Amino acid sequence: MLQSLASKSCVRLVEQHRSAWFFGFLVVGYLLYLVFGAVVFSSVELPNEDLLRQDLNKAKRRFLDEHECLTEEQLEQFLTRVLEASSYGVSVLSNTSSNWNWDFTSALFFASTVLSTTGYGHTVPLSDGGKAFCLLYSVIGIPFTLLFLTAVVQRITIYVTHRPVFYFHTRWGFSKHTVSLVHAILLGFVTVSLFFFIPAAVFSSLESDWNFLESFYFCFISLSTIGLGDYVPGEGNNQKFRAIYKFGITCYLILGLIAMLVVLETFCELRELKKFRKLFYVKKFKGEDQLHILEHDQLSFSSISEQAASLKDDQKQNEPFVAAQLSAHLDGSANN
Repeated sequence: MLQSLASKSCVRLVEQHRSAWFFGFLVVGYLLYLVFGAVVFSSVELPNEDLLRQDLNKAKRRFLDEHECLTEEQLEQFLTRVLEASSYGVSVLSNTSSNWNWDFTSALFFASTVLSTTGYGHTVPLSDGGKAFCLLYSVIGIPFTLLFLTAVVQRITIYVTHRPVFYFHTRWGFSKHTVSLVHAILLGFVTVSLFFFIPAAVFSSLESDWNFLESFYFCFISLSTIGLGDYVPGEGNNQKFRAIYKFGITCYLILGLIAMLVVLETFCELRELKKFRKLFYVKKFKGEDQLHILEHDQLSFSSISEQAASLKDDQKQNEPFVAAQLSAHLDGSANN
């Protein structure tokens, strides 16, 4: 008897706080996923880092042995200066010194990465004035970009998602849920083809030192706004038509980001994902619902009052005309 009461109370407690339990599982799952990523990245990349460090130390020692007139301290100072310049996107190599980082098309590419929060980090402002303007530009530009993308995605979604689903549902009689699911899968396949596979093939042919995997990696890292900066197109040696190439990449990033958001919005409207998201959401406060109802009632009452007032104004405007017609009719009958 006591066990059954205890089990019923536990079940009731779980049901009452169901959303909190699911949210707790979500937090724990996310933290475990972070730890899992850290373990995998560390186990895969740490041995490669160790090999690279050993190779660099061997190359440095060999260079000092071949150039006895150069001390290790002098070499360290030179390399420090070179690496500092490289972090600002400036290279001392003769075959890359012709590429300017702040011509118009490169600056346009940098502005697009800042506003989209991709931020490759290969080019950064050099002066204090540039850094200050970048802060102000980002504070205004990032919310402006979010507003722009939201408005564009909302309009595109109407023509790309809502209308096709409505057409096949009403015209052909298919289930709306089935049509939405098939449409989302097809839209995702088309987007991946147009903005991942095809651009990856193009980048692998235009960038001499990129293979298809590296090009696909760049497309995903860019359109997901991760922007690690380890692969940046148009920075190769003697890149042909570099200005046009940079402008094309800028257009690709903006259009690709819009396409990704459209696909994400389409999938988020699926019934299964809506139910899944609701598991982790807090239920609306009842007072909030009552407030919405009161606001709706006030709006309805005010609209009815405005309609009644306008009808009264119309009646007042028509009354003199009716009275004049009546008086004219009475005068005519009296004369007769």
